[in-house]
Amino acid sequence: MSNSNPNLQTDKGIVDGLQKPRIDLSKPRWSQETFIGRFKHFLQTTDPRNAFVSEKQLDAAKDLVQSYKLGSEPPGTTEEQLWHAKKLYDSAFHPSTGEKMLTIGRMSAQVPCNMTITGLMMTFYRTTPAVLFWQWANQSFNAVVNYTNRSGKSMSYSELALPYVCATTGAVGTALGLNSLVKKAPPVIGRFTPFAAVAAANCINIPMMRQSELTEGIMVQDNEGNNVGKSKKAAKKAIGQVVFSRIIMCAPGMILPAWLMDKLEKGKFLKRYPYMGGPIQIVLVGIALTVMTPACCAIFPQKSSMAVGDLEPELRTEIVGRYGNKLERVYFNKGL
Repeated sequence: MSNSNPNLQTDKGIVDGLQKPRIDLSKPRWSQETFIGRFKHFLQTTDPRNAFVSEKQLDAAKDLVQSYKLGSEPPGTTEEQLWHAKKLYDSAFHPSTGEKMLTIGRMSAQVPCNMTITGLMMTFYRTTPAVLFWQWANQSFNAVVNYTNRSGKSMSYSELALPYVCATTGAVGTALGLNSLVKKAPPVIGRFTPFAAVAAANCINIPMMRQSELTEGIMVQDNEGNNVGKSKKAAKKAIGQVVFSRIIMCAPGMILPAWLMDKLEKGKFLKRYPYMGGPIQIVLVGIALTVMTPACCAIFPQKSSMAVGDLEPELRTEIVGRYGNKLERVYFNKGL
């Protein structure tokens, strides 16, 4: 009889006359076939507390995960210890390369870093110097995040510089252009210009940061994890999913607080304590990001897939020659 739990595998040891089940740490704790399962997984990996875990603890978590996969974990290791180690491992190490990611580029740093930058960007949006500085700060942070969460390939400094400059220019241009257009509009309309600028920048930054994937393709695998070739079409799908997720991720945190702050500024509290505007906005953005970061990471499976019939003709021919008609879909890491 097959095991109903996809995260358990058979251990060679015998306990009380029965085979002892082992956790399959190559897979997330929850099924990634459903949004709820993916949300639970990313709720743990994007937990802001993970960003403050020491390097020593992260290395220990990696050692425990790897030793358990080899069946050489320390005696007495509990299931909860394993899942905790995997949580830390998934939050800090790249899923394709296994490299330890830059701290501020990890998804666990999204909430503390993004809430601060976004909150201040939305507070100081009226003057040109403020727009220039905060859009630059935001795109600098986004460039680090996009590079850290790419699908796997390393990039040269020249490959990093072009998308960074283009995204920053696009964001600043959009923000300044919209600010000039909405000068005569109600004040609340002007509050939405930072979101438009960020959305435009995401449409520039992410594809350009991953341009080598679009020109060379990304590795696709069969259902056993074996590499079958590189696909540009898979790269387009992966990048499109990430762009969509990033825009949806920032939308509630930039739209709802903007509307609420417009209401609050008309009230007595902020007129009496105007210096509280920035902190309140940062907290509002943080609340939204705490929910939206794991939710938007979970919109599409991390291990995305596409039908073999939708691949490039030459790759499709190669797959059919190797697998016949047995392989219907291929899989790839979409990045974050």
